[in-house]
Amino acid sequence: MTESSGYLDREDGERLAWRRVDGRGPTVVWLGGFMSDMAGTKAQALADWALANDRAYLRFDYLGHGESSGQFRKGTISRWREDALAAIDQLTDGPLVLVGSSMGGWISCLVAAVRAERLAGLVLIAPAADFTEKLMLPGFPPEAHAALEATGEWLRPSLYDEGGYPITRNLLEDGARWSILPGPVPVEVPVRILQGAEDPDVPWMHALALAQALKGEDVVFTLIKDGDHRLSRPQDIARLIGAVEEVV
Repeated sequence: MTESSGYLDREDGERLAWRRVDGRGPTVVWLGGFMSDMAGTKAQALADWALANDRAYLRFDYLGHGESSGQFRKGTISRWREDALAAIDQLTDGPLVLVGSSMGGWISCLVAAVRAERLAGLVLIAPAADFTEKLMLPGFPPEAHAALEATGEWLRPSLYDEGGYPITRNLLEDGARWSILPGPVPVEVPVRILQGAEDPDVPWMHALALAQALKGEDVVFTLIKDGDHRLSRPQDIARLIGAVEEVV
């Protein structure tokens, strides 16, 4: 088996980069995090798993991420949700297992709500539901609010990027419109959630709140006591693949 790649043309002229393994369904779809991309450790590990096990797998980059075109600062939850739906609708068929990391966990839930007839399961890693409003905004310093008011943008320092991340007023206002907590969240398929107790970005209680908000009963929440936000260590990758195998 091999992995193919290409670009998906969007209506506004932007292009989404994607990579796909054709194999047995359901198709596993990787939905990455905020300022992450499809070449990351977890996404690549799932590609290797799919190739070794004759499994269908799709990964892609949102607008302004990774190999896709566009400026990151023009992205919003609405746009990245639309990117996910475009990739799924045009590049897959049949049942789906969505694997969402951080922001991708939120987007997975938003996609699941409108593609319920195709959904076979969800695997969520440190799911950052409502992160713009509930996790990000409350921690902003005064200078952030001043910058957002004056220019509509603040450059937020990050542990993962020396240059920081541009946070826009549009992102925050749009994110608030897609709030899914406290629920109920209309997902009734099997769900597996992996969460690190030492995660500095998504507190484990926040991820647990999402688990409790899901309508389905087949929900397993795994708290990894020494786990961080990325959950990319070998033992974490093994847990991820085990969770995916459980729902496919």
